[in-house]
Amino acid sequence: MIIIMLRLVLLLLAIWLLGKVLRRSAQQLTPAPATTAPLVERIDAILPQTQCGQCGHAGCHPYAEALAKGEDSINRCPPGGEAGIRKLAALLQRDYLPFAPDAPPQKPKAVALIDERTCIGCTLCIQACPVDAILGSAKQMHTVLADECTGCELCLAPCPVDCISMRPVGEGAGDWRWGYPVIAIQPVKSGTRP
Repeated sequence: MIIIMLRLVLLLLAIWLLGKVLRRSAQQLTPAPATTAPLVERIDAILPQTQCGQCGHAGCHPYAEALAKGEDSINRCPPGGEAGIRKLAALLQRDYLPFAPDAPPQKPKAVALIDERTCIGCTLCIQACPVDAILGSAKQMHTVLADECTGCELCLAPCPVDCISMRPVGEGAGDWRWGYPVIAIQPVKSGTRP
């Protein structure tokens, strides 16, 4: 009986040691997680995510892939503006380039506005919107979610009744926001005055 118990204890100890060895070797074979995001993801984070295609690519991510491979220049994104070009130049360690002469001109930020009296509910604008900023259904009035609209203008061309226009986004009382942080917030200790 004692021999059986001893063998059982030794078997359990061997299994435990084998498990430890296997875990340790699996940890050594698993690559360490990357501390920095791949280049394409870092470029894509700089781009404005309008998915407008004005750069000549199908959206921001394909443009980021082309930039990472060195297949395109950093100055082809009008929605990103000069600030975007400067950020891309710094990330990719390239010289700043002004907008490409053949790139579309830079425009002020705008959102689509649908004339609801004219809209026939064809859904062509919904299909064209790359960010799903247009709501509506077939044969029903459509509307634009202004907070979601990137101003890419891809909804304009497919509209058969020209009921969509672009409205510039200004800094009026209705859409102006405080830049955060405005002032540094410091804790006040009880009993003391600043």
